[in-house]
Amino acid sequence: MVQIKIKHLIEKEIEAIRNIPIDGVIQNAIDLIYEQVHQKNGKVVVSGMGKAGQIGINIATTLSSTGTPAVFIHPSEAQHGDLGLIQKNDIILMLSNSGKTREIIELEHLAKILHPGIKIIGLTGNAEGPLAKFSDVLLHTGHPEEICPLGLTPTTSTTVMTVVGDVLVVLMMERIGFTKQDYAKRHHSGYLGEKART
Repeated sequence: MVQIKIKHLIEKEIEAIRNIPIDGVIQNAIDLIYEQVHQKNGKVVVSGMGKAGQIGINIATTLSSTGTPAVFIHPSEAQHGDLGLIQKNDIILMLSNSGKTREIIELEHLAKILHPGIKIIGLTGNAEGPLAKFSDVLLHTGHPEEICPLGLTPTTSTTVMTVVGDVLVVLMMERIGFTKQDYAKRHHSGYLGEKART
């Protein structure tokens, strides 16, 4: 019985991944990141609250390790001085499953006071929320139902955010022609560093 339940939960997560909209919009995000980071020497500034923020940290560090400089900014800490790390040629990637996270909405307002022309990519499950409306490029996850029995705990939503982040990373690697040698230069220690150098 437990095995059947586990299989059902896994299948629900797989179904959510399969239902991520494949509408070509992600290419617009790739073009925007490439222009701001690789042509104008900016960086990707990733932000999100809670579980979405943890996914954002993973996306930022993985982008950085694969040739696209990125940092994570906590949206609350941004209101206490960290906003200063955002520069005019940066691009902000904001994550919010609801698309209504107060701190994310406030970050957009503050970032545009600092740099009015800054571009924003939104990653959200809500195509009608505030984040969707002020994003220059909207990456929609398909708003999957959480597998949490309460329908509340971020589970499936963080899975699809992670997958979209992985797709962004891989497409950026291909766009910039990132090589195994480039990877080795950024990984000096550990198993991956050793593997990249052999």
